[in-house]
Parts: sequence; C-alpha cells; structure tokens
Amino acid sequence: MTQKDILFFDRYQNQICVEKVYGEKYLRWTYGTPLGKVALATVVKRAWFSRWYGWRMNRASSRRKIQPFVDEYGIDPQEFTCNLEDFESFNAFFSRTLLPQTRPVDPNPARVVFPADGRHLCVPNLSQCDGLFVKGQMFDLPTLLGDAALAREFAAGSLVVSRLCPVDYHRFHFPAGGRVGAFRVINGPLFSVNPIALCRNIHILATNKRAVSVLETTALGKVLLLEIGATNVGSICQTYKAGATVSKGDEKGYFRFGGSSTISIFQAGRVQFDEDLLANSRQRRELYGKVGDRMGELV
Repeated sequence: MTQKDILFFDRYQNQICVEKVYGEKYLRWTYGTPLGKVALATVVKRAWFSRWYGWRMNRASSRRKIQPFVDEYGIDPQEFTCNLEDFESFNAFFSRTLLPQTRPVDPNPARVVFPADGRHLCVPNLSQCDGLFVKGQMFDLPTLLGDAALAREFAAGSLVVSRLCPVDYHRFHFPAGGRVGAFRVINGPLFSVNPIALCRNIHILATNKRAVSVLETTALGKVLLLEIGATNVGSICQTYKAGATVSKGDEKGYFRFGGSSTISIFQAGRVQFDEDLLANSRQRRELYGKVGDRMGELV
C-alpha cells in the first residue's frame, strides 16, 4: 500500500473505500519529513507525550470536541448506551459502550469472530508470510511475544491484525470462548499504527507497548491475544478477570484515546479464514469488519 490514499474493503458495502484519516496531515508530516522524524524520535513516540495527551482528553473541557468529531466522521449516536451530552470527557466518549443489538455475536459455535471494530489483515501461515502491509516486510514473532518458546509454538500458526482507527468503537472482545489467563505487559515506545507509519516500519507492531494473554479453548487449543498501544493511547485497560471462563464476544477491555490494534494468533491448522478476508489480505488491503462478526471457521 504505497499510494497516497489508504484503501480498505468494506465487507458490508461490498466495495473498496478510502479511509478518512484522523490527523492525516500530522501523520504524513511526522513519518514522511526529516523534521517530522526528529519530532517522532524525540517527542511523539515517548510515553510521556501520550500520557500528556490522554490527560488533556480526560479534562471536562475536552467535551467540546465530541460533537464535531461525531459530525466529521459520521458516527451513529443511536448505537451508544448513553446520550452524547452525558459523556464527561472526550476519553469517556472514546471508550464508549454500545447497545448489544448493534454488535450481534455470530452464534454459530463453529465460527471465530473479530475481536474489535476495525480494519483487519490475516496471515494464514506465519511460516510462509511474505509481508503484511508491504511485500517483504513482516515483524519478528519472538520480539512481538517477548517469549522465544511461545514464538516457536506458534511459528506456523495463523494471525489476524485488527487495526482500530480513532473513529472506531474502542472496546475489544474475545474472538472465541474459553478460559483466559492473566495478561503480561511488554513495555515499548508508542508509534502510530496507521498504515502511513506501518508501511515505513512494520516492526512498530512488535515493539510498541503491548499486552499479551492466553485464551485456552476446547476447539481451538491455545489462542494468543495481544493489544498494541500507539501514539496518544492513554492506556490499555483490561476489564476481564484472569482465570475466568468467557464466552465468544465477551468484553476483554478497552483503549483510551488514539488509534490502536489487537492481534489474535491461532495454532497451526485450527482456523480457516473467510474468503473475503483472505482475498483482501493477499492484496495487502485491509477488510473492515465489526466486532462479533465472523472472521473464519474451525478446521
């Protein structure tokens, strides 16, 4: 994906769309100009910068940003569990909850579902991957997981990257049911996870601050669930209880302000991804899908 526009396939409209990028001029300046790269290295990627921005978005004065944001990006307030005027800050709006009927979970027990609203790419076999956003560019699995033994176990597994834009619903959910363990935090910088940045450095996904947890399932075996922090993400908040038995589609946690990503990694030969996800991923083009909608079926 090297053209100026960021393209994705909308599964519901059945067409290729152009992403309307929040802060696009800033992103292109930061990741595409010499002065911007200096700012990136010295300020933007630092945790204190995102904490500062998150503090601003937690202030009551940030409420004035909500209505213009909703209008600019066509967000539907009818999906929310509360009224726009009830949000005490922009961050409260950003991590909003939705009415359950707006995100139905696929009831078929043989299907695995997307863990978040967003734009998704899949890798059917990590041992044969020749690139994610750009041909020839793939992140390192041991670095991503911070665990060489775990990386070997999933070396031939499959993977779905789910990229959440600032305009998306920012709670993440379980793609399958099972028993979930405690999460492990791996600290790192906070680069943007927008394709403007990822096309220049795919290793961002494997080095940004991230949380790793393991979901033990009956039908899928072990599933690795990762949440990736990014620029201006105040925090990754886990709402599940370690050791709990969860159902497919249950909430796992949420991100505070900023674009973010989740990564779901499956053991080899466990999941057959949907054809539209596979076809678009072969083109290195993301597919837009909503949380609870199918991503694939059990093999």
